[in-house]
Amino acid sequence: MWLSLVVLLGLYYLLRWYRERQVVSHLQDKYVFITGCDSGFGNLLARQLDMQGMRVLAACLTEEGAKQLRDRTSERLETVTLDVTNTESIAAATQWVKEHVGERGLWGLVNNAGIVLPTAPNEWLTKQDFVRVLEVNLLGMIEVTLSLLPLVRKARGRVVNVASILGRLSLCGGGYCISKYGVEAFSDSLRRDLFYFGVKVAIIEPGFFRTNILPLERFSQTLKNQWNQASSEVRETYGEKFLASYMKTIESLENICSEDLSLVTNCMEHALTACYPRTRYSAGWDAKLFYIPMSYLPTSLVDTIISWNAPKPEKTL
Repeated sequence: MWLSLVVLLGLYYLLRWYRERQVVSHLQDKYVFITGCDSGFGNLLARQLDMQGMRVLAACLTEEGAKQLRDRTSERLETVTLDVTNTESIAAATQWVKEHVGERGLWGLVNNAGIVLPTAPNEWLTKQDFVRVLEVNLLGMIEVTLSLLPLVRKARGRVVNVASILGRLSLCGGGYCISKYGVEAFSDSLRRDLFYFGVKVAIIEPGFFRTNILPLERFSQTLKNQWNQASSEVRETYGEKFLASYMKTIESLENICSEDLSLVTNCMEHALTACYPRTRYSAGWDAKLFYIPMSYLPTSLVDTIISWNAPKPEKTL
């Protein structure tokens, strides 16, 4: 019995390995639009796909970021400035994409743009702190997707949305985890909507990586600012020791963040170029072996694990 089970599992993974190695033909004729290409995952993916010969349309927040990217890539790659929180900017970028892809349509849309800060215990934050993150990570992503969807549907292409393991486990306060849970939900519903049109939707769930989205010095400074803006009652309840302990937790991220961004961009590339892309990609060993498995545990057990070494407020029960 056990031998039969091992053989079946072996055959399953062999078939899966074979299917996932099948690559879409004529990649050199396909256009891919990527947001958030100033740095980090988007920047590396744009360069990676450009080296593969694909026609990359890279959206950067700043002209400086766009110029630096063009200097490191071939003449095939073209850039546009895009603020995903601005409807007019999205409309202009959509028109720009239409002019480039023509009747071929848009093969790939990669929603990568995102921010983390401000992140702090929820009680230290204001509604506007949450809105700022949600406008970029979720609402902006939705508006970009809806604007470009007719072009993706025309090409029967791919939508690749960058979520996070924090879209599976809410490890911190603020808008970031909320936005990534939203990305997961939107992507799931979008995938089911577009199934009938031959469009595939993939979700990328990275673990902790060292990118400009998480500048630890600015993280610490932002946390101090949130502490200072909190009410005297909140500061008294949490205490200075909690702030110091929370700061140390942030500083410890330096030791666990991976520097190998290709672990993420390789997942993105596979989602765009494979004949049989996955629905979800877990990027990084911390995501694969710890955070994703933990997300399936009972909630009470997850709460215990997360709070075990977490900073404790001064005034607790």
